Amino acid sequence: MHRLVTKRVVVRQLLGWGLLLASAAGLPAMASSSSRTDSVKQRKLLWITAGLGYAGAQAGLYAAWYREQSAQRFQFFDDGAQWNQVDKVGHFYSAFHVSQAATTIFRRAGMKPPQSQLYGALAGWLMLAPIEVFDGFSQAYGFSWQDVAANAAGSAFWLGQQALWKEVRIIPKFSFHRTALAAERPNTLGSILPEEVLKDYNGQTYWLSVDLHSFLKQRYPRFPQWLNVAVGYGAHQMLYARETANQAAGYTAYREFYLTLDVDLRSYRKPPVTFGNKLWNGLLYTINLVHLPAPTLSYQSGRGFVFYPLYF
Repeated sequence: MHRLVTKRVVVRQLLGWGLLLASAAGLPAMASSSSRTDSVKQRKLLWITAGLGYAGAQAGLYAAWYREQSAQRFQFFDDGAQWNQVDKVGHFYSAFHVSQAATTIFRRAGMKPPQSQLYGALAGWLMLAPIEVFDGFSQAYGFSWQDVAANAAGSAFWLGQQALWKEVRIIPKFSFHRTALAAERPNTLGSILPEEVLKDYNGQTYWLSVDLHSFLKQRYPRFPQWLNVAVGYGAHQMLYARETANQAAGYTAYREFYLTLDVDLRSYRKPPVTFGNKLWNGLLYTINLVHLPAPTLSYQSGRGFVFYPLYF
């Protein structure tokens, strides 16, 4: 069975981001002088807000994407070979950042770091897990163990860095450029730019941006805090999900790996003592989810090395 519709991974995961932001907006920061009673109340407020938001998000997800699709008995679907696994890297990326945002919320509720990090990683995975259950009952999709594993890997990557370094030193990032293939299958790959960003895997690139300063600061304390090195992954010439269909249409899909420099905007954060500083830090955090354009060296499978003066 082939999936009838390209799985809109990022769109669905935005529901998780919305829940986390809503929870954060309704949850005041925990003061250091708060009493134990205040802490208990704070945590109760967190769980109530998160529980209601979680239920509402899943109900909205079902109404938006699944209600009008034909139902079926629960079944599994092996999509590991589709889209050269770009969609799986998207799951990894989203699970990582949802886990990070959830951890921040738990910390604001007064939890200590180890507990908040563990709950944050678990929340990042749980936010995305119901998508696969809905898929299992939808005729257009099917439950994918590969997606579940990619979600778990993203949450584990967040938790692992906290356990190993007590900070994030390797940041998953995203970038996108438009491709000509979207016009050939607009219903699947998108007909306008916002749709293409979410659905055209040919234009998506996922990165791991390494904070060099965090690794070198003891030996080279003056190494620039903003300068990172990034490795990326993408794939191209994918008109269809599977390679056999691509070849029948005259396309040969290939993978591409990237190496470039990156800017880490976290080094420009300000102490969150004023509302303006908090807005500034929030803006930096959002922009830092994206890999900014830079000169890039790439390796295309079966094609060799290519240098881009500016790649995004």
